[in-house]
Amino acid sequence: MGRLAEKQEVCVMEGISGSQMLIGLFIGLVVLILLILKTKIHVFLALIISSCIIGLVGGMQPDDVVSSITSGFGGTLGSIGIIIGFGVMLGQIFEMSGAAERMAKTFLKLFGKGHEELAMALTGFIVSIPIFCDSGFVILSPLAKAISKQTKKSMVSLSVALAAGLVITHSLVPPTPGPLGVAGTFGVDVGHFLLLGIVVALPMAIVCMLYGKWLGKQIYQIPTEDGQGWERPAYQQPVYTFIDETGTRKMPSTFAAFAPLVLPILLILLNTVLSAVGLTDGIFKIILFLGKPIIAVALGLILAIYTLTNGMERSEVIAKMEDSVKSAGIIILVTGGGGALGQVIKSAGVGDYIAQGIAATSIPVILLPFIIATLVRFVQGSGTVAMVTAAGITAPIVAAAGGNMLLGAFAACIGSLFFSYFNDSFYWVVNRLSGISETKEQIRVWSVTTTIAWAVGLVELLILNIFM
Repeated sequence: MGRLAEKQEVCVMEGISGSQMLIGLFIGLVVLILLILKTKIHVFLALIISSCIIGLVGGMQPDDVVSSITSGFGGTLGSIGIIIGFGVMLGQIFEMSGAAERMAKTFLKLFGKGHEELAMALTGFIVSIPIFCDSGFVILSPLAKAISKQTKKSMVSLSVALAAGLVITHSLVPPTPGPLGVAGTFGVDVGHFLLLGIVVALPMAIVCMLYGKWLGKQIYQIPTEDGQGWERPAYQQPVYTFIDETGTRKMPSTFAAFAPLVLPILLILLNTVLSAVGLTDGIFKIILFLGKPIIAVALGLILAIYTLTNGMERSEVIAKMEDSVKSAGIIILVTGGGGALGQVIKSAGVGDYIAQGIAATSIPVILLPFIIATLVRFVQGSGTVAMVTAAGITAPIVAAAGGNMLLGAFAACIGSLFFSYFNDSFYWVVNRLSGISETKEQIRVWSVTTTIAWAVGLVELLILNIFM
């Protein structure tokens, strides 16, 4: 990777390959869209083909293109692939044991009928403060699916609300690494950043939730009765009769049903808190280990196996989990393909080239971090990379111009939400776990949602700039 970084720096500094990089990016993205929409080529293969075109046309050496594809694929799946596998097995156990139905009943009794999207958005909003949004969605999507199945509320509306709540606080509220790094780069107080971040994030989450409620009626999709697939009947109003039905099916207790979800969330939270305060020695090492997302979700899965499958045959439980893993295969491949595409674009140097060009203009100082983060996000996919890149380039400029450093930091974070699409691994996680496979619908479900959050955030940024 050292040689790739050196090549990227040389290209950007000399400027001789700037237009070539942009041409490569344009051609690669056009080919990707055409392959997905107009041919029989699977989206995973299309992502790899597009990655090769962007790298080769953009001036990268063939060996470097291959290295970027493999490192991007492996790096993405190294953090989320195993969690996806555990997550779908966990969801299958919830379904077959009756825990999913128990969770749905409990959740609706807690938040009230008709407030399912609000409940999902609030859950995601809180959970993602200490937990990465991709891990949070994998852990919580079985709950959204259970509510969709029981109430006949569209999975799309619930997924949009949950994912929006997750990604917005993930992008704006420390201690997630992106906002924490931006706060450090701009030299602002983390406590002030956290509190204002929550205030700024709330309107964004509410508007996205309302969009999700509307979109759920346009794309009405609910789980099949066996929970293994998806169906699209004519739209119907939510039903809540199941909440008070006793039925003949034996269901686990509320505690047993929620424990496999709550356990990994608590462990990951402990890991985040202990790391933040510097407690990393002695017994805390064990807690930190158990709080790693992969370990935490694995423990939740083990807990589910031994508390929710009592009375079931071993062969039945294993067979059901293997069925769920089959469905996870395509999710894992496509998510890794998105990571490969993002890494090639990053290695080619397109994001830095565009960012430095924007920084040399006379754009108002408070908008500079926002615009650079927006462009970098669109080009290479990672919100964290986009906000950190924008912060690194613009923090000295904002300081020298006497701009508000706190707002400058928020501008970088808000810009990083723009139009999540093929090169963002979370795009694939949200859509695939929600059963959305058509590209046009995927864009409506997630790309438009993140852009709405971005637009609302821009309005808030401009309002805050008037008063601060």
